[in-house]
Amino acid sequence: MTQSPQVTTSSSITRRNLLRGAAGAAALAAGVPSIFAKDDDTAVRKGRIKQSVVQWCFEPHWDMAEMCRIARRLGVTSIELVGAADYPTLKRFGLTNAITQIDMAPDPPFMYGFNNPDHHERVIKATRKAIDDAAEYGYERVICFTGYKYLDPKDPSSPVIDDAEGMANCVVGLKKVIGHAEEKGITLCLEQLNTRDDTHPMKGHPGYHGDDIDYCAAICRAVGSPHMKLLFDLYHVQIMNGDLIRRIHEYRDLLGHIHVAGNPDRNEPDEGQEINFPPCMKALLEVDYDGFVGQEFIPTRDPLESLREAVMLCDV
Repeated sequence: MTQSPQVTTSSSITRRNLLRGAAGAAALAAGVPSIFAKDDDTAVRKGRIKQSVVQWCFEPHWDMAEMCRIARRLGVTSIELVGAADYPTLKRFGLTNAITQIDMAPDPPFMYGFNNPDHHERVIKATRKAIDDAAEYGYERVICFTGYKYLDPKDPSSPVIDDAEGMANCVVGLKKVIGHAEEKGITLCLEQLNTRDDTHPMKGHPGYHGDDIDYCAAICRAVGSPHMKLLFDLYHVQIMNGDLIRRIHEYRDLLGHIHVAGNPDRNEPDEGQEINFPPCMKALLEVDYDGFVGQEFIPTRDPLESLREAVMLCDV
């Protein structure tokens, strides 16, 4: 879930759509966020599920300030996987960052991970910086990854790290940084990614080592800290494991963060895909999950309408 270069394109989203009335326009001109009333544009009505917008999915359509205005208009309180340079903007709009990205530029953050000791120095350095940046702004979660199983992550023909060795390496590496996370009040969330979809660099990740939710859960348990949990992405888990509601209950103590997107194709979570999201959201409530659910889908139509519908679907 690496970030793409920021591009702002024209769309049906206008300031007139989002800021109704002179007060909103005046606040925008003054450079401060408007305080939106809960009107017919608000997608969050029940609010039992805290929701977040994942930046990279909507970055091609809106810049950060516009994304913040839209989140506030919909009643969403977080924009996540945001770089530290945008933290002041989030703060200005009264939003949080539900989970913090690590910066492995120029490489994607999920390619080089804890499964290979050769990469530990680089990965731990990036993770510690993300922890420090998050703690400075009061954010509570930082993402982490196993990495690809190839010794050279960019060369699928290179030797493969076996599963047992990869798990042991992850545990050793994560234990080197989990103490720092605990001191800063940060929870690390290890994400499972699917390896089946090879059609798009953000729909699937062939070669990723942690493609099984049970494998990732075993790593978290072996680290042995309440600050080590799972990033449970319903899209990825559905592709690789399925049985979503049972697994939500099984790993209730390890749920650190949740992502949603429609399967197949990682598009809108609508009637054209196979996951029934409202029962999954209700299962999260049943296990007393109190974290955020991040909307991490790639919109195929009007992004505002797609986001509004997705937020309403998960607002159980």
